[in-house]
Amino acid sequence: MSEKKSQKAPVTATPPESPFRTLGTDHITVWGSNPKATIEYYRDLLGMSLVLRQPNLDDPSQEHLFFDTGDGTIITFFVSSDREANPKPQRNGVGGVHHLCFNIDPERFEEVALALDDAGQSYNVFDRGIFFSLYTRDHDGLMIELTADKFDIPDDRKGEILAKTQAIRINQEAEYAKTHHLEAALEALDIEATAYDLPNATSGVGGVN
Repeated sequence: MSEKKSQKAPVTATPPESPFRTLGTDHITVWGSNPKATIEYYRDLLGMSLVLRQPNLDDPSQEHLFFDTGDGTIITFFVSSDREANPKPQRNGVGGVHHLCFNIDPERFEEVALALDDAGQSYNVFDRGIFFSLYTRDHDGLMIELTADKFDIPDDRKGEILAKTQAIRINQEAEYAKTHHLEAALEALDIEATAYDLPNATSGVGGVN
């Protein structure tokens, strides 16, 4: 696709004219450190079930850990007992992973923050306009975003709602999508959604990297 054509690509929930379509995310695999630290963070702190562990089929000297993120979507890690965890922030270039984002229950947002406090995990909380986010890092320095929806939006209509929010944002010439754009999209699509009670926070624009 040419640069000129890609810049004009419409933002829409309508499926594109492509040779085929993906059906969802099966799993994401991350280079991890050791199994102990990885299990302690993702299972014991974030509450993901460890559903499978076996050798890395490409390199049996490593272990492959599979975690259920909560909705059946899997995240896996290649780990080895001889690798030390390193919590320093990762610095990746093009093609690297900036962060992983997982949904949390909006009604338990303060409990999540308290659990991170108790575990000695630092974090930042931001109002991202269309959702509410808590940013922290795992034991290997990978940025983790824990996101709470602002409204009880139907999962099967999220793409449609975000595309409508985008259209409203562009029409109003706003820099980024904000809560009132999302509310306007819900109204335009005639979707009744109850707002969750979340704490006040700044947008954090330009503050997370």
